[in-house]
Amino acid sequence: MKQWLVGLMLLSFFHSSFACTAVNIQAKDGTVIAGRTMEWAFDMKWTINSLPQGTKFRTTAPDNLKLPPIQFITKYAVLGISPGILPGAPALLEGQNSAGLGMSGNFLPGFTEYQTVTPKDLDYVSILDFGTLALGMFANVAELRKEIPRFKVWYDSSLPSGPTPPWLHFVFTDRTGASIVIEFVKGQMRIHENVANVLTNSPTYDWHITNARNYINLTNFARSAVTVNGQNVTELGQGGGLMGLPADYTPPSRFIRAAYLRQLAAPPNNRAESVQLTGHILNNVDIPIGVAASKDGDKVVSDYTQWVNIKDLNNQQWHISNYANRTSYVTLDLKKIFESNKSGAWPVDQLPYQTIDITNKLLN
Repeated sequence: MKQWLVGLMLLSFFHSSFACTAVNIQAKDGTVIAGRTMEWAFDMKWTINSLPQGTKFRTTAPDNLKLPPIQFITKYAVLGISPGILPGAPALLEGQNSAGLGMSGNFLPGFTEYQTVTPKDLDYVSILDFGTLALGMFANVAELRKEIPRFKVWYDSSLPSGPTPPWLHFVFTDRTGASIVIEFVKGQMRIHENVANVLTNSPTYDWHITNARNYINLTNFARSAVTVNGQNVTELGQGGGLMGLPADYTPPSRFIRAAYLRQLAAPPNNRAESVQLTGHILNNVDIPIGVAASKDGDKVVSDYTQWVNIKDLNNQQWHISNYANRTSYVTLDLKKIFESNKSGAWPVDQLPYQTIDITNKLLN
């Protein structure tokens, strides 16, 4: 009976969770690309935020503890994406710093339990400021892994959260290809080596790695022919080795789909091929409006891919698209943004996406 209840709870988490997928690709020339999709059912007014090197910010503890804010000055410039519906400083869920450290935050409902700050703690940060702290103060995965555990990461109802609480886990990747996943489970910070170079949503990362063992039969090769009762039966087309690859949009299925496509795809040689491969893999988890829906009373809400970002951690470039312009990416040169030393905020949906009609050029 207890197992049945646990299973029912997991199904409810999958049904209500919002779908995000992150994937890392490293080319033979060493270029590291970190891409991700952002799926949500609500308009979060996603905004790109530029935080120059030397930006002042502070981290706080829960109000009832009356602990002093901790003042910081960023060591690195940061470009990030935050939900614009939240008041105050940007709560970064996606970003990259001038040292080449990239971050993506994904929803983890049903399993996230943040840490408890006590009056004796000296280092603390709310989950809304966690992304700014990580990208603003740390250069790479090794440094982050060493230093971030000293911080207590907290959340309570006094913080703004939008339509859902910020139950989050994060993947961090640097320009060497090193990558970790940080989660908050049972009141503890857990750091996992990102061995799959993929992150989705619930359950926790270690569960997804165990679940991958159910699909070790998948292969990019299939039997081309088999003899049945003396009759030669040939394959209908290539790809039969991936029979059983899950095609639904639950987090476990998207994790397996992205992980195996990444593993089986031909290794890219360079930056351009890595960006292209990342886009192809993320296309396989893209969600059109209406196909992943649920009911909130009489209201139907649908998860959908609100934007996609492909980060080049070595060459400091972003390629980003939104739902209305899913096949048209715009490029951001982070080097120029960082060197400008200017702060700024730009709505993701108002970037100058373009679809170019080349008919007249072909006919001339």
